[in-house]
Amino acid sequence: MLYDIGEKPGKGTYQCTSCNKWEVTLDDGDRLPPCGECGSGQNIKYKKIK
Repeated sequence: MLYDIGEKPGKGTYQCTSCNKWEVTLDDGDRLPPCGECGSGQNIKYKKIK
């Protein structure tokens, strides 16, 4: 499943699918931020990796 910037997908580690480099770890209630590599483009998606 893929997630957009600003979504609250739940606790876990997520990776940008555009660059496959940027990873972010979220707690419950946190929102996905813009990618630190790609920026905040509208086609940025994240996938859960952990």
